Amino acid sequence: MRPFPLLAAALIGVPLLEIYLFIKVGGVIGAFPTIVLTVLTAVFGAMLVRAQGTAALRRAQASLRRDEMPARELLEAAALLVGGVLLVIPGFFTDAIGFLILWPASRAFLLSRLLPRMRIVAVHNVNRPAKRVNGPARGPTAGTGRVIEGESRRKPEN
Repeated sequence: MRPFPLLAAALIGVPLLEIYLFIKVGGVIGAFPTIVLTVLTAVFGAMLVRAQGTAALRRAQASLRRDEMPARELLEAAALLVGGVLLVIPGFFTDAIGFLILWPASRAFLLSRLLPRMRIVAVHNVNRPAKRVNGPARGPTAGTGRVIEGESRRKPEN
């Protein structure tokens, strides 16, 4: 499946759905409570992401201390970031998706579907040689050439 049509549909469809939901919810509970509810979900989502993100960071650091690749923890942190961004974006549909991502059970299901693909990519990327960007590598290198010590002087420009 090509991603562009799906992305285009999401960029058009999600805002239209959010406007529709704002109108419907505003008609049921009123305009001011709708605005307050939207702000509260953003604040609550930010607090939730902060707490869960800190825990995910601790788990990633523990994996690194055990000399393990923290793939699951990094993917979980990325999911938390996406969920948090969706909660901060005003709207009820994005809030629902954001809360689903932040809910540990649904996030575990999502990660169980994505993690096998991430392992394949990680193994593939580990074996690729590093590229130098913007000049030579920094720091000392283990060269095999001879070192000639000496002094130098700059010749004044005329």
